[in-house]
Amino acid sequence: MIVGVPTEVKSDEYRVGLQPVGAELLSSRGHQVLVQRGAGDGSGLTDDQYTEAGATLIDTADELWSMADMIVKVKEPQPQEVARIRKDQIVFTYFHFAADKDLTVGCMDSKCIAAAYETLTDRHGHLPLLTPMSEIAGKLSVQEGAKYLEGPQGGAGVLLGGVPGVDPGHVLVIGGGVVGTCAARVAAGMGANVVILDVNVERLRDLDEFMPHNCTMIYSDPQSVREHLYWADLVVGAILIPGAKAPHLVSRDDLQHMKPGSVIVDVAIDQGGCVETSKVTTHSNPTYVVDGVVHYCVGNMPGAVARTSTKALTNATLPWVLKLADEGAEKLARRDPHFAAAINTYKGSLTYEPVATAHDLPFETLAL
Repeated sequence: MIVGVPTEVKSDEYRVGLQPVGAELLSSRGHQVLVQRGAGDGSGLTDDQYTEAGATLIDTADELWSMADMIVKVKEPQPQEVARIRKDQIVFTYFHFAADKDLTVGCMDSKCIAAAYETLTDRHGHLPLLTPMSEIAGKLSVQEGAKYLEGPQGGAGVLLGGVPGVDPGHVLVIGGGVVGTCAARVAAGMGANVVILDVNVERLRDLDEFMPHNCTMIYSDPQSVREHLYWADLVVGAILIPGAKAPHLVSRDDLQHMKPGSVIVDVAIDQGGCVETSKVTTHSNPTYVVDGVVHYCVGNMPGAVARTSTKALTNATLPWVLKLADEGAEKLARRDPHFAAAINTYKGSLTYEPVATAHDLPFETLAL
């Protein structure tokens, strides 16, 4: 199989979909690896490292996409990339289709096989290719939130950890999954008072066993969300419904009762955001203010720490890239239902029901 690794074109995206060691392993199995020149620069990976690993460097994205049987990348295809996708081509990346109808329809029209990192499952029902980026985004959410609480950044001027004689800051984490847990641990480590909201009581019990003493676990309902929003200096939106559009748990009206200069970091923005007033921002222009509340809604947070993120992501994706190259999408999906769950569009059909529901598009069961 010819595997293509393009340079990411999303704004402020510095990750790359394959490390040189991935090219080495694919080449050793008889596959051809094409890497666009400069694709690894943002992650500290040089063109020479890829050629030494057996990859062939390609000058342009048009050429690479036209030659590859499978594209391995990081972020959802941008409009110029959607135009390059070919019939039957495998595209293996994050898609987050539920947040983008145009992308969904574009991939259906291309008749490609769109295999999404974020819906591939494991035997425990977890999302192993989403987890490493969720961990990084969760940790970054508090790091970024703490920065934007500073007065010069438009925040209220609150130090999350406080100092002796002064109350620490208050952090509300909505969602107790991977993102929420990592965010809460960092916030607690900084010395903040932390509340985690979740609807899963068993998860709250588990968190109560190992989270630091300055973390409190609260059952999430509309009243508890409102009460703690008004208390919080920093709110981290960490909601995930696999493959589906995130529900709005914070309304525009809620903002009027929040502290002036408080900060919302909506990590769920890839799936549409869990705050009504959220809209996608970039690392170059990360924040905006609504009703006195600073919103940070960067759609590719882990891209800011590309050296860490690329290694963490490819540690998880490489085994699947190797299987895909060896077996092809159809054979692998027939053999492994966990990979079959990753296929969101298949040769013109929309095969992931939550995406069909989000966009009111026809759903078809994957038939191989």
